[in-house]
Amino acid sequence: MNIVVLDGYGMNPGDMSWDSLSQLGTLTVYDRTAPADIIPRVLHAEVVLTNKVVLSADMLAQLPALKYVGVLATGYNVVDTAAARQHGIIVTNIPAYSTESVVQMVFAHLLNITNQIGHFATENAAGRWSRNADFCYWDTPLHELAGKRIGIVGLGNIGMRVAQVAQAFQMHVSALTSKAQAQLPTGISKADLTQLLATSDIITLHCPLTDATKEMINANTLALMPPSAILINTGRGPLVNEHDVARALHSGQLAAYGADVMVQEPPQIDNPLLTAPNAFLTPHVAWATVEARQRLMQIAVANVKAFLEGSPVNVVN
Repeated sequence: MNIVVLDGYGMNPGDMSWDSLSQLGTLTVYDRTAPADIIPRVLHAEVVLTNKVVLSADMLAQLPALKYVGVLATGYNVVDTAAARQHGIIVTNIPAYSTESVVQMVFAHLLNITNQIGHFATENAAGRWSRNADFCYWDTPLHELAGKRIGIVGLGNIGMRVAQVAQAFQMHVSALTSKAQAQLPTGISKADLTQLLATSDIITLHCPLTDATKEMINANTLALMPPSAILINTGRGPLVNEHDVARALHSGQLAAYGADVMVQEPPQIDNPLLTAPNAFLTPHVAWATVEARQRLMQIAVANVKAFLEGSPVNVVN
């Protein structure tokens, strides 16, 4: 059994072992794979694992040996699943491996914005506190989370855990969700998008990217939010119109934007969010804690093993 990993570096830059996967077949791991190299590298592979390398319908048609594609992530839009099904290729993903890590990043962004940790650390490293006339200083408003209303767009695994942590901070929780109010845990109120945007101090995005949710945050919806609002996006970059968010930050229509995802990754150097005031961007690392990547590896190996044993799991096509 020939197993090929097309872009293993993102998941495992060298701090984990591939041994458990190599026990299942003849393993070749590439750190990265350019589009022109995909077909030559996997032509004779029965099992292919990919994170962000795209496997299109045209490519899949050129791979008669291929029987299984394991996506090393939860989202699987990098594979043409319909074409894979036509060719009898099983496609699997890795669900729910990074929930706790992503929730942690949501509140890392939120606490950084409300408490200005990064700002103060930078100022103090430059000697500002040492030169200060008083025992303390602050040059920006600092805010408690307790009593604030957080609006959660999407109540899947991550959205629900965000709600639980928010309640531990004594926040009021509203959610845009397909679930009925009677199905929601105590303390979570159901709201439509207009209500959510108009009444929330913090909006955090945890919904899938679909035609209906693409750029759901835009000039029109930003105008519904109070100017003091904070927007957090650890979901998908295209859930927001980045130019509209940047303009809202410049104009003061939006107080702050904390994001771990962008429309294009890596972003173009002239992306307006990179220089917008109160835009706090992390490089798509919410999923990348050691613990989450270890779970990802374990589930990926278990997915391949289940396929080889004739009982595939986490199948998405």
